[in-house]
Amino acid sequence: MNRPTASPATLLTIALTALAPISWGTTYAVTTEFLPADRPLFTGLIRALPAGLVLLAAARKLPSGVWWWKAAALGALNIGAFFPLLFLSAYRLPGGLAAVFGSVGPLFVAGLAVLLLGERPTVRTILTGIAAALGVSLVVLKATGALDVIGIAAALAATASMSAGTVLTKRWGRPEGVGPLALTGWQLTAGGLLIAPLALLVEGAPPALDGRAIGGYLYLALANTALAYWLWFRGIGRLAATQVTFLGPLSPLTAAAVGWAALGQSLGPVQLAGMALAFAATVAGQLGPRTKLRERAGASPVGAPGQSAGLPAARRGVRTRAD
Repeated sequence: MNRPTASPATLLTIALTALAPISWGTTYAVTTEFLPADRPLFTGLIRALPAGLVLLAAARKLPSGVWWWKAAALGALNIGAFFPLLFLSAYRLPGGLAAVFGSVGPLFVAGLAVLLLGERPTVRTILTGIAAALGVSLVVLKATGALDVIGIAAALAATASMSAGTVLTKRWGRPEGVGPLALTGWQLTAGGLLIAPLALLVEGAPPALDGRAIGGYLYLALANTALAYWLWFRGIGRLAATQVTFLGPLSPLTAAAVGWAALGQSLGPVQLAGMALAFAATVAGQLGPRTKLRERAGASPVGAPGQSAGLPAARRGVRTRAD
């Protein structure tokens, strides 16, 4: 019996959702070329809070009832906890190891989907997740350096945080009459408010900014965060959780491509093979359970991800993810 093919609407949703991790893959290049050095928490704050406030103004809708704590929980998992943990792992782990830990996100999501969504992972899903992690490791993992227990714990916690946020976003859906624009604004604002005191405590006052830095921050806040996260959460509402999270490897692949094209970084045969393997796993991850799109007017997704927020590994050459 022939397997049903995805509808054009499903393919369009996948393509639009994929733009989010592709955008996150540009974060490292923008950070190293345009932004002040060694201010990862400030960068995370500028990405999250202004973008959240812009989306709140556009949506003109605040949470109500239980959605005050649900939005805060999702904002903490997807933004407020994820950003600092990811930066911490990137600073403490050698080479691209933080991105490798991030690439196991599909496996985390598959496990959480069993508990929270009742979705049973297939053998193909597990094998595809392993292939994606292997492909990313071939692309980004460089030689050597001592492993750091705190860095490893932070990397795994970051991946678990984004994965839990993806699955809970799918499970809780959205309140009646609330679109993905408002839901994204709630989460970015809540996450930014959580990062703000941490950034002030750890990094002190904001740095002086020149024109290049202002342009870089505008790109990160608007295109790389507000638009990208809106597309990401919109996709979570319309696709299976595992489908969305299998788009995550597009972020390190984009970072490698940008590094080669714009920053003069080399791509050898091993890296190219890893890119092909990770991309094949991403495509295979979209061939899972049939997607149920909820595109009728008034329909809101209900419960049946991320690598990665695409955070820069600040001067470490690491593609960080689920931005």
